[in-house]
Amino acid sequence: MSAVSATARVAVRQKMPEGEEVGVHETPMPWEPVPVAPVPAEPGLLPHLQLLWEHRRFLFRAAVGALVASTLLAFLIPARYEAVTRLMPPDAQPASSAGMLAAMAGRAGGSGLSGLAGSLLGGSNSGALFVGVLASQTVEDRLIGQFSLQHVYWAAKMEDAREKLAQHTFLSEDRKSGIITIGFTDHDPQRAAAVARAYVTELDRVVAEVSTSSARRERIFLEERLVAVKRELDAAAGKFSDFASQNTAIDIPAQGKAMVEAAATLQGHLIAAESELSGLQQMYTPNNVRVRSLQARVDELRQQLDKLGGDMSGDARSENALYPSIRRLPILGVTYADLYRQTKIEETVYELLTQQYELAKVEEAKEIPAVKVLDAAVVPTKRSFPPRTVIVVMGAVFGMALAVAWVYGETSWQKVDAADPRKVFAGQVLVAVSARLHWPSRDGTGAHATGNSVDKSVGESVGDSV
Repeated sequence: MSAVSATARVAVRQKMPEGEEVGVHETPMPWEPVPVAPVPAEPGLLPHLQLLWEHRRFLFRAAVGALVASTLLAFLIPARYEAVTRLMPPDAQPASSAGMLAAMAGRAGGSGLSGLAGSLLGGSNSGALFVGVLASQTVEDRLIGQFSLQHVYWAAKMEDAREKLAQHTFLSEDRKSGIITIGFTDHDPQRAAAVARAYVTELDRVVAEVSTSSARRERIFLEERLVAVKRELDAAAGKFSDFASQNTAIDIPAQGKAMVEAAATLQGHLIAAESELSGLQQMYTPNNVRVRSLQARVDELRQQLDKLGGDMSGDARSENALYPSIRRLPILGVTYADLYRQTKIEETVYELLTQQYELAKVEEAKEIPAVKVLDAAVVPTKRSFPPRTVIVVMGAVFGMALAVAWVYGETSWQKVDAADPRKVFAGQVLVAVSARLHWPSRDGTGAHATGNSVDKSVGESVGDSV
């Protein structure tokens, strides 16, 4: 092969034109092989496995430590229990209902009741309204005061207690079914169930308090009118009773009729007696027994008739008279009729207002959205937080991942040249931090010894590189 190459080179030199420098061309012949640079093989999974196997003890200790730490953490986290109450969707309200206005917006702030009237009058459903009422400050403040949640949550301010309560409360409304879910979590299962039930009670109370429907306004008006009319009726009845007692006027119309009939009867008896007396006087002397007896009867009848008819002079009736005279009946009848009429008017008005009041209460009960409990909150027996199995598994996996990352980082750091400025700077930072924190060294000489040893190691590495 070498002889052929030499002959080819000689032939090329002989064919070069004159005047040109003759040289040897290194151009290979077509049949000469071209050298190819070696391609390094790509690293596979084996080097990584070998690296992890070399540090298997460290990885095992890290995994066990992470498992123990996550287990302790899972059991040290206080358990929480969740109580759930579900409400049926409210019934559709009539078109005449004015709904709920923001009467308590100023007291409840801007977190629920301030947009109460606009949401209902704008046509939103009562389910969203209930959720807004449950999240209002009015309900939250009542629950905080009822269960002393400021002390439970170690909150010095009411705002912090409201925020904690909101974090432990879950409110939602199902879009399809309209069922409202109220969830509350707490470390005490008894308190969790009690607060979940109290949410329903406060919702019913607030809805009834801030309802300003037409039926409610009518009921309040009728209540006020009933009080006033009752007072006027009592006054009129008292005046009528006093007048009747003072004048023995039980019933003037009936009483007058009876007295006129009695006077007519007496008048008839008197006429008959006088006629009989006149006949006897013509036959007997005035001293006759029959004449004197009949004269006494005539005098008695006249006296009774005068008592019923009254004195012609118009003097007041006798103190011993049981009933007013006929002559005084017209005078008493005017006052009696006026008092009687006023009493009957007040009585009629009171009866009508009472009927309307009862109807208004029924209408108000129909217009106020009713809170109907589907599932009442019960004391939970199973904790909802923390998920201990997940914490233990995730803690072990996270610790193992950190250990693997530490192994790869340490290996990469060892491969860096000692004279690399980044490595030198890292050593200086480590020395400064060690001196600041006064970390004890393994031999117990303290942080300064550690810093000197690090300075020495860094200096030796720099010297070796130089």
